[in-house]
Amino acid sequence: MNDRLRIAHSPCPNDTFVFHAWTAGLLPGCPPPTVTLADIDVTNGMAERGELDVLKISYAALPYVLDKYALLPTGGALGHGCGPLVLTRQACAPADLAGRVVAIPTERSTAYLLFRFWAQQAWPGAQVRTVVLPFHEIMPAVRDGVVDAGLVIHEARFTYHTYGLHCLVDLGQAWEGRTGLPIPLGAIVGRRSLGAERLAQITAAIRASVRHAWADPDASRAYVRQHAQEMAPDVLEGHIGLYVNPYTEDLGVGGLAAVRTMLDLAAAAGLVPPVRADALAPPTPANPVPAA
Repeated sequence: MNDRLRIAHSPCPNDTFVFHAWTAGLLPGCPPPTVTLADIDVTNGMAERGELDVLKISYAALPYVLDKYALLPTGGALGHGCGPLVLTRQACAPADLAGRVVAIPTERSTAYLLFRFWAQQAWPGAQVRTVVLPFHEIMPAVRDGVVDAGLVIHEARFTYHTYGLHCLVDLGQAWEGRTGLPIPLGAIVGRRSLGAERLAQITAAIRASVRHAWADPDASRAYVRQHAQEMAPDVLEGHIGLYVNPYTEDLGVGGLAAVRTMLDLAAAAGLVPPVRADALAPPTPANPVPAA
């Protein structure tokens, strides 16, 4: 990896924790890349435009970028008990929200796909009304009655009580109850034009960065906190513990099955374009980069 790679991921604690060792030059033989920190909706757009070499994107955005990028089997976010929540100002039944306005962070997200899967069962035949708001504005908007409910992710699992809000449904629990599979949240993709050998090297660098982070968590602590400025230390640690797990080190058979299942269900519901099975194959020198 002689040429300096350009990568982008979110400033969320799980991403800064995972990528710190590589981007800080702590891995022998793995030159640090040039890093852009941006929210997931921004990195989704970057990937669709083919702007950088390696990006963290939502799995929901994967069908739109597989012509340019290959899915890498490490560094991503999947897991159990880490799904998005639908929050309301007052306790209510799902039927009470039929036809109401729900704030969402973006339509190109696993959270939105899981919300649509749930809404189809909770409100059969009812119109789903959503409005896109920046993530940090959603809980205040629900609290203040600007919207009827909010779809939230990440650290909101730990903090929504401080806004006086109620959890109407844990969409991750709904997904796991339906499929028995982990929840696919964030994917790492690499530009196909780099070639299978280079992508395999990048995969090895990210995996080494994950292992370094686990072996020496203090090394990244200041960097992680720097980019999680308003997050309490216990929330920060809980965030990392929830979203950085064995699926981060290696997607594996179970992780890939979760991704395949979610994308197939979303395509069947007309929410994303269909994806060929071989388009998700991990690139290795022995397994040339498949065409999407």
